[in-house]
Amino acid sequence: MQLLQDTIQKIKKPDYSLAQEAQKRLDNLTKPQGSLGRLEEIAKHMIVVTGNLWPQLKNKVIFTMAADHGVTDEGVSAYPKEVTAQMVYNFIGGGAGINVLSKHVGARVVVVDIGMAVDLKPDPKLLVKKINYGTKNMAKGPAMSKEEAIASIEAGIEVFENEYGKGIDIVGTGDMGIGNSTSSAAIASILTGKSVEEIAGRGTGLDDAGLSKKIAVIKKALKINVPQPTDGLDVLAKVGGFEIGGLTGVILAAAARKVPVVIDGFISTAAALIAYTLKPDAKEYMIAAHCSQEKGHRLMLAHMGLKPLLDLDMRLGEGTGSAIGMGIIEASVKILTEMATFQGAGVSERNDAKKILL
Repeated sequence: MQLLQDTIQKIKKPDYSLAQEAQKRLDNLTKPQGSLGRLEEIAKHMIVVTGNLWPQLKNKVIFTMAADHGVTDEGVSAYPKEVTAQMVYNFIGGGAGINVLSKHVGARVVVVDIGMAVDLKPDPKLLVKKINYGTKNMAKGPAMSKEEAIASIEAGIEVFENEYGKGIDIVGTGDMGIGNSTSSAAIASILTGKSVEEIAGRGTGLDDAGLSKKIAVIKKALKINVPQPTDGLDVLAKVGGFEIGGLTGVILAAAARKVPVVIDGFISTAAALIAYTLKPDAKEYMIAAHCSQEKGHRLMLAHMGLKPLLDLDMRLGEGTGSAIGMGIIEASVKILTEMATFQGAGVSERNDAKKILL
């Protein structure tokens, strides 16, 4: 618990005074003011978050956390729970969507077993921080103990800190865990105050009957466990997952280090909601990569005041959205740091422009 408390205490609001300096440079680049839209907003946000007027994104890291969920016993997923381990083998073998997209943007992927139901063959590409062999069935009682919830978050903090020593300029979140959209919907319903029907989606592809069953299971879990909406640890313990806890730790640790963190889809945003509940200022360091196909995702982002960069009807997870988002963010930073100013390029400004000395 001490590591979690120490990390939360280190999270401070960014220095917003830097936004004015960032805006001056953006307005003096060789373009009409504001003509690059959200790319300019992102660039300014990166300066504020990092505290660096000339940010660089040389070291990009995506943390993909894997765990199993006891609630799969209720038949809430279109896939069997064995797929979690099978996909993790695919990650470390380099054949998954996250491998392709992370390579495309020059990010390294850290794959973590934080709670899979089985032990995988030892592999240098797999980091084992297992809290337990999957959560318990939340439809019958708490998914985990409070101690396990804390341990999962602190495992995420430790994983981040280990990589931070190797260099991190920006972080992405990713997940793998059959059944985790059920846990995430339960978390989102409690923390946003929205109904289960408004939040829960089809996950990996449930039909109408499967979706109805999923909603019923979530309602049952919430009725049995009664998670407290003001207590992020209580919510995580009662209806969460180990990978969700781990990603919560990554987000908190990144915020404590003033490292921007790119939030992936529905499951990653459930972790972001937990982090936001534990420390609202952590939200200032989050960038929503996209709005997924899960219908409740937009409501979750709106609850935290996050505006997604993209809307591509994605619903894969793994950190794929984070990878694509990193590419957009890097483009915005390069605009800021590599584009010429009017003075530098010898280009005339508009007739009514005020001269800005940089």
